[in-house]
Amino acid sequence: MSKIKKILACVDLSQYSLMTLEYAVDLAKGSQAQIIIFNVINQRDINGIDMVGSYFSSYFSDGINVEDYVKEVKKERSGKMKALIKENFFDEKSMMSIKVDTGIPFECILKEIETEDINLVVMANQGRGNVSRVLFGGTAEKVFRHSPVSVVSVRDKTIFKRRHKKET
Repeated sequence: MSKIKKILACVDLSQYSLMTLEYAVDLAKGSQAQIIIFNVINQRDINGIDMVGSYFSSYFSDGINVEDYVKEVKKERSGKMKALIKENFFDEKSMMSIKVDTGIPFECILKEIETEDINLVVMANQGRGNVSRVLFGGTAEKVFRHSPVSVVSVRDKTIFKRRHKKET
């Protein structure tokens, strides 16, 4: 087994993000690994903004500029991730960096694994909701299937607790 040097912590700023970072930090402490906190602005959302701008351009005096939208969302998400680090991982912040990308989430994650020479991926297996998973397939599921490196699935014990039948 090779030494873990870089961990990709995939966060979507849902309720699972803090838990995902906690796991990544615990894993990194043992190996002195670098953590890249990774978020993806879904291309589907960008396409929606572009479509709204083209259909309703008369309602917006300056129109809707997709590049400005992406820039603003990147700034907002980076700010939220920095706040998450500051509030919860102040002592570990030197081992962390933040990156926000745009595109199809699972494709961006797989590309980032190759580009950054990632050794381990940490991600929650549910984030944005069940409807999108049924329609489009889960991002985590696709990463698990296609990742060239190990993927740690973070789960909330209160949601995924095992139910025992009472013996009579």
